[in-house]
Amino acid sequence: METILFNAIWVIPLLTVLVCAPISATHSKILKSLHAASATVVLIAVCFLTYRVYALSGTPVDKAADSLMLRFFTDIPWLDVFKAHYTVGADGLNMLLLALTAFIVWAGVLVSWNIKGNQKVFFALIQLLATSVYGVYMSFDLVLFFVFYEMEALCMYLMIACYGSGRRDYGGKKLTQTLAFGSSMILATLFGIYFEGGISSWSIVELSKVTLPMDFQMWAFPLMFMGFAVSSSLFPFHFWSPDGHSAAPTAVSMLAAGVMMKMGAYGCLRVAMFLMPEAAKIWLPYVVALLIFNVVLGPFIAIRHKDLKYITAYSSISHLGLIFLGLAALTPIGLRGASLQMISHGFLTGLFFATIGMIYERTHTRDITEMGGIMRKMPFLGVGFVIAGFAGLGLPGFSGFIAESTIFIGAFQQDSTLTRIVTILAILSITTTAVYILQTANRMLHGPLPQKYESLTDGCFREKLVIVVLVACLLFIGVCPGWISEILDQSIAPIFAKIAASSIPVVGG
Repeated sequence: METILFNAIWVIPLLTVLVCAPISATHSKILKSLHAASATVVLIAVCFLTYRVYALSGTPVDKAADSLMLRFFTDIPWLDVFKAHYTVGADGLNMLLLALTAFIVWAGVLVSWNIKGNQKVFFALIQLLATSVYGVYMSFDLVLFFVFYEMEALCMYLMIACYGSGRRDYGGKKLTQTLAFGSSMILATLFGIYFEGGISSWSIVELSKVTLPMDFQMWAFPLMFMGFAVSSSLFPFHFWSPDGHSAAPTAVSMLAAGVMMKMGAYGCLRVAMFLMPEAAKIWLPYVVALLIFNVVLGPFIAIRHKDLKYITAYSSISHLGLIFLGLAALTPIGLRGASLQMISHGFLTGLFFATIGMIYERTHTRDITEMGGIMRKMPFLGVGFVIAGFAGLGLPGFSGFIAESTIFIGAFQQDSTLTRIVTILAILSITTTAVYILQTANRMLHGPLPQKYESLTDGCFREKLVIVVLVACLLFIGVCPGWISEILDQSIAPIFAKIAASSIPVVGG
């Protein structure tokens, strides 16, 4: 029964689109209620299954998935001509990312209640985007993984181009074309893995038992790793993010920064590093040099911007750089910290973009120089934004503190001078982060209130509920990180074991 429920995670959003298809767009309340109910059902199911994965830890699993300790494992022939299977399963890492996605999708539906334009199409695109992300995190067949991975790019473009603001067509095209470039690199290496593996299988479980030729790994790993890293805004492929976020509607920004940008880091860990560990030990220390831009220069660029979404986008680039720092550390604690940061940053950016969208809906501007004193009219939304800022600073008690501290500890365990230097710079950049967050909050929320904002209203119950739930998630992870770390360690263990088994020494010591 639990296996059926797990497989239903990506099916329910798709069925919701089909159920809503014959309903006229004029019945917007019915459509929105159905989409909200669907998102709620998936959220409850994912939370239950995440608890079950934790409760079942230490118990036997399906023999076919024993090497990765996967629960709810399903392996059914799918495309015989490609020898592809419908292979899905759950461990602690992907279940937590599924839970993150379910929360952000649910919140995205609620904050988009008054979206302008054809609401029927917009909410259908949200559900299709949710389907693709759920599928990516569930898949353990490379063909299935890639199909779901590609679905999200088209949905993102349509949502930005049709429902965005500002230079929405430019922002949507820039995002889509950059992601397509990364996908082309991934696809090339997927074919290489299939043929070089020598077992005529696309299964990550089966391919993990094969040692790929070293000459193949040396060119395939950087191509695949950077292909995935495009989605996570690793320098020099970060340029799509600010323009994409600034043009996107609120829910799309939440999903892009909160969920989609984690898919790249997840692919780097689950596919590139796991299937090509020897090359990972050689190439990842050099990736650390790229992180100087992400973790150091990103905050400085955020300081000079006045648009709230640009500020948050560059903040995300900085925080995402920490994920790659944890991955490049190649230590159990570093990998745990990177995984924690994926989840923590998802909730953080979801809260940031949600509050920005709510404020923009009322003020019709994202320019902080045009605001001031709005805390008097919108105290709840103002407090929500400030809490997001404190969480972004890594304040103790929030998830960011646990995730970032774990990354820094794991990175220092790596006997690499460059890694330790970048780690020190990342720690020092927290000061810069404090500058732009406090500066932004002060300009927006305090000072004299412009006359045109005298009629502003605070958040409604629906918006307050979103803020409360996202804040609660940040606090829960920050105050009670033990159980999350425990199930993450179980998921990371097979990956680290394969990396550690390699006789290749780490470069950069």
